[in-house]
Amino acid sequence: MDVRNCRSCGKLFNYLSGVQFCPACMRELDKKFEVVKNYIYDNPKANIQEVAEVNEVTVQQLRQWVREERLAFSEDSLVGLECENCGTMIRTGRFCNLCKDKLVNTLGSAYKTDDPKGSKDYRDHAKMRFLDN
Repeated sequence: MDVRNCRSCGKLFNYLSGVQFCPACMRELDKKFEVVKNYIYDNPKANIQEVAEVNEVTVQQLRQWVREERLAFSEDSLVGLECENCGTMIRTGRFCNLCKDKLVNTLGSAYKTDDPKGSKDYRDHAKMRFLDN
């Protein structure tokens, strides 16, 4: 069992994975997210600083929600995030579409392995065997 202190309130809690917030602080953060989302829906031209100040969240938290693809900058917004790979301005997530495609292709080619002896069919050897008593 992994016990850690909450990064927000400092209380001890059983840590499983992900962010280091206790369940009570996570619920509070989720409530703030809903308020922020509604504010952005009602005020689409608001900049990130204004959204942070009005809703009492940090700009860093807003950027994290954008990186997690829970929020996105509008198409006409002058604000964006940089792709973590190439630096292109993006609206949401961590990577631009080009870098996502390259990553998928790289992982796909790494998954495929070439068998120099040819492909064997192991089903012929996987027959049920009976033991004589």
